[in-house]
Amino acid sequence: MTVDFSLYGGAESLSEGKRSPRRTFLPGQENDPAALYNFDAPPQDPRDFLWLMTEEPHRTRRMEIMQAHPEVTKLMGHEPLTKYVVSCVVILQIALAIYLRNTNPLSLRFLACAYIIGGTASHNLYLAIHEMTHNLAFKGIVKNRLLAMFANLPIGVPYAATYKTSHIEHHKFLGQDGVDSNLPTPFELFLLNNVFGKVFFTTFYVFFFSFRPHVVRRQSPTRWHIYNAVVQVLFDLALVKAFGMRPLIYLWLSSFLAGSLHPCAGHFIAEHFLWDGQSQETFSYYGPLNYISYNVGYHNEHHDFPSIPWTRLPQLRALAPEFYDTLPAHPSWPMVIWNFIRDPEAGLHAQAKRLSKGAKEQADRDRQKREL
Repeated sequence: MTVDFSLYGGAESLSEGKRSPRRTFLPGQENDPAALYNFDAPPQDPRDFLWLMTEEPHRTRRMEIMQAHPEVTKLMGHEPLTKYVVSCVVILQIALAIYLRNTNPLSLRFLACAYIIGGTASHNLYLAIHEMTHNLAFKGIVKNRLLAMFANLPIGVPYAATYKTSHIEHHKFLGQDGVDSNLPTPFELFLLNNVFGKVFFTTFYVFFFSFRPHVVRRQSPTRWHIYNAVVQVLFDLALVKAFGMRPLIYLWLSSFLAGSLHPCAGHFIAEHFLWDGQSQETFSYYGPLNYISYNVGYHNEHHDFPSIPWTRLPQLRALAPEFYDTLPAHPSWPMVIWNFIRDPEAGLHAQAKRLSKGAKEQADRDRQKREL
């Protein structure tokens, strides 16, 4: 059948102008065909970030939940189980690294172990450090710092101390340009906001995640940065001296794959990128990968109450369903990566940004000068 394109206003295909289906859904909607194209807002302009003048939503929702459910405070506090999980995963990774000491790093066995076991274990340790960053493994600060450095050992590079500083700023200054280092820079937007750029971004995301804090907002080194670096270097040297270079290559490769095209790594994109033309800044995921990821998928819940540990985040959602079951969430982390790459509405532009306090003050001064 020949299509009469004179009826379509100059379009060159029947799919032109048609939006991709929704990527986020309310609970129970993901299998509803009627919800696939039920959008609340038009696509975002891909040439710039979404600039907001509103306050970040988590503080407001936290106050509302505490007023509606004062018993939520009983969920707060450290989780003793964390230190045992961390110890098991650290031992697993080091033991597997040593086991592979005589295996060619280019062999299928080495690469498969690094991706399937090592990538998953390293991702788990990234999120264990996230728990210690919020002091949720012990009551005291020093013990949390020390456990974070212990969890850091199989990652192969010093990471825990730098992450502590940048992540706490991410919570306190969510979306603030020049402060929140989770946000892509304008250079990244200019260079990588296309299909090939998004493939590069998701493949090498661990490097963007690691180096951006040093570019966006440089940290002043503390004694904990020094301790972290010294302990990590000594561990790496001891491992190489005792078992050769291949165990360390395994740990480095595992850490890279954990933040690359790995099913669990979808959470890096899922958490704060904007979807479906919405201005919702944080998205949760309630699927099975939470079992090996310290429930980081409960991300709205975590940002609302960062003092609630991973084991009790599902209880928080169950306690306040009127607040959380009304928010669209992601049905799958692996599909987040796929959709991010192929969906023209998704990209590095899909981030909410706010002016920092200093930038706001400067903008106010400039406006006052213009009014004079």
